[in-house]
Amino acid sequence: MIALQRVEFHQKSTLRNLIELYKYDFSEFDPEDVNESGLYEYKYLDHYWTEDGRHPFFIRVDGALAGFALVRKLEDMDELPVFWMAEFFVMKKYRHQGVGEKAAAEIFNQFQGVWRVAQIEANAPAQHFWRKIIGRYTNNDYREIREEDWDGPIQTFISVSG
Repeated sequence: MIALQRVEFHQKSTLRNLIELYKYDFSEFDPEDVNESGLYEYKYLDHYWTEDGRHPFFIRVDGALAGFALVRKLEDMDELPVFWMAEFFVMKKYRHQGVGEKAAAEIFNQFQGVWRVAQIEANAPAQHFWRKIIGRYTNNDYREIREEDWDGPIQTFISVSG
């Protein structure tokens, strides 16, 4: 069973540990290096408990930690909230089993509104994943855009639970 679990403040260190795995996994696409303590760190982690509109989730498979998702509410557009998939990670052990797709769909259903999901240009696997997942979720009713301040594609669509 695949499930989302909201990350509570007392679980922040567990999320921090998963983010380190994610940042390591992502390091082949990102020029960022570890710090002198051997950690990547994530400068926005505390914001998920100090700012409104930020939502951290664990992704679990049969109760075991399998990844996480960080969702951020941006602004409203035409009276609809706009959400950003800030970070999304499924551990390699759980990939290619529908875990990411189910978790993403559950998040899209939970946060109704306009969605923006961006990938960096160098991360072709993420682009393939999100085009496939969003295409299935929306029945290919999404747009892919480019913006001057982002180096890569951004899929945008409106989520409505079915």
